[in-house]
Amino acid sequence: MQLRQWGLVDYATTYQAMQDFTASRGTDTPDEIWLCEHPAVFTQGLAGRADHVLVPGDTPVVQTNRGGQVTFHGPGQVVAYALIDLQRAGYFIKEYVHRVEEAVIKTLLHFDITGHRVAGAPGIYVRPQSPRDHSPVPQRPRQYADKAPPDFAGLAKIAALGVKVARHCTYHGVALNVHMDLSPFERINPCGYAGLQTTDLFTIGIDVTPAEVAKVLGHKLGMYLTP
Repeated sequence: MQLRQWGLVDYATTYQAMQDFTASRGTDTPDEIWLCEHPAVFTQGLAGRADHVLVPGDTPVVQTNRGGQVTFHGPGQVVAYALIDLQRAGYFIKEYVHRVEEAVIKTLLHFDITGHRVAGAPGIYVRPQSPRDHSPVPQRPRQYADKAPPDFAGLAKIAALGVKVARHCTYHGVALNVHMDLSPFERINPCGYAGLQTTDLFTIGIDVTPAEVAKVLGHKLGMYLTP
């Protein structure tokens, strides 16, 4: 698996590069993980609704083909794009999502923070008031999760996940908030949820650089996405 560090790069250019890579790759093309940051941009998923972008202001809004709804990318957030051949890896999309989330949880644990999953709401959440609390959240995923709306009480989202699969291969990925301007999240309904709180590592007491977090996250993704 190839690990590539791109630094601060334009979102639209990176989005096109992911599509080009996926369209041209062959059965022997090594999988890749791209780690980067983006200038400020809102991105809409396939299910995204215009009314979830409350006040875009001068921040561009880019329509994409990933799953999910609107989110924000900006400097100080580590974005990891996992370009994985699922057919060759031997697992399906649900397991892929679980593996990506597990890599984020283990990355947070490296910095002594406990990440949580919430049933029906992909991504990773923390307890801002007690970020080292290991006790399970009430609405954690179960084998037969109920259909109730996600319960975010006492939680804030720290990592958003969006995926596209084409020709059995994944692109897009996960964005982990490290030390960034969180105010743009107040101008959208993050991931389609009005009032969903967001946070970053700095806000919950972890003062590290995006480069430090990218190094750990890249290593964890390589571990968990390798069959």
